[in-house]
Amino acid sequence: MFKPLRTVMAAALLTIATYGVAAEIAGGHPDTYVVKKGDTLWDIAGRFLKKPWLWPEIWQANPQVKNPHLIYPGDVLSLAYLDRVAVQEGPRQEAPINAIPLSDVEAFLKDLRVVDEFESLPYVVGLEEDRLRSSLNQVAYIKGLPDAQPGQRYMVVRPTQRYVSIDPDRCCENSGRRAQSLDFQGKRLWGTESLWAYQIPPSGGDFLGYELTKMTTGTISRGIVGDAEAATFVIDGIGTEVRVGDRLIPVEAQPYDLQFMPHAPNQEIPVEKARIIAVTDMVTTGGTRDVVALSVGSLDGVDNGTVFSTWRQGSVEVDRVVGNADRSPDAFSRGSKVKMPDEFASHVMVFRTFDKVSYALVMDGIRPTRLGYRLKHPDATN
Repeated sequence: MFKPLRTVMAAALLTIATYGVAAEIAGGHPDTYVVKKGDTLWDIAGRFLKKPWLWPEIWQANPQVKNPHLIYPGDVLSLAYLDRVAVQEGPRQEAPINAIPLSDVEAFLKDLRVVDEFESLPYVVGLEEDRLRSSLNQVAYIKGLPDAQPGQRYMVVRPTQRYVSIDPDRCCENSGRRAQSLDFQGKRLWGTESLWAYQIPPSGGDFLGYELTKMTTGTISRGIVGDAEAATFVIDGIGTEVRVGDRLIPVEAQPYDLQFMPHAPNQEIPVEKARIIAVTDMVTTGGTRDVVALSVGSLDGVDNGTVFSTWRQGSVEVDRVVGNADRSPDAFSRGSKVKMPDEFASHVMVFRTFDKVSYALVMDGIRPTRLGYRLKHPDATN
């Protein structure tokens, strides 16, 4: 895909009026590239482009490519300087390559979702033999499913995070506190852990949503009968023990995307609104292939594949050269303070989107990605 990519680049340059993108070509490409098992769109694009998120514009500028979203191991990518891309199909024995390995984000695709409220969902009102907890092959009783029918499958979920936006006047990269599970009322349970190691403290910002985490799955074995007020639910999945107050949502065959195409944001988002609000398993810091939660979602024009650059917000320092070096920083006037520039940290790509929150994977970077960092267009220079 090296010389092939020169062709792609040339095509993209020739169609700049249509796509508004001038692809930056990386040098040293061979004439052809054979797609290999384990390749990702991001990695392949990174070999040919200085901006991997321009991949879709390049492929979409070449209509003879049957499906730019489906490129398989064994495909031969060929570029000639002034010709359009030609793809020589290989055997269709493997799955098409993706922008990222699904294994990096599988838990976040399958087991998490963000909702505005959960109180209206049906819930576990009791457990077999009045247990405190129930697990595989045991029975739970469900309130809020008056029309439940035997055979209907549900996922048992629990609220585990309450996301809020960040107050830019109070946020700093070292803020945040240990993330805790929530009880069935959405109140914090101290002394328990969650998937996210740290998040922005839930105060001082606009409410963004509750994160629901999958506990297990089960099947309705008996609807409401006689004078009973609860349906019977048999736990048939291996997972976390079920407790009273856990909520139920229908099992969906495929509630998430399996293919992602990296691209720049579809619309401009105010920089003070878009922030990293949680980092998984890494205290306040994440690196390449770590997952972060963002304070923007589909209502902000964000969709799966959207790429952002992350930036450390520049500090405001006292200019002690022109002021009294012995005075407290709080004693200096605004005119005696200097705003430092923001500093680039990494690129992240969104892979799961909700109304006001999205999950993203750190794709590359030159420094750690931290809690509270700003999100900007991937081409931003400051």
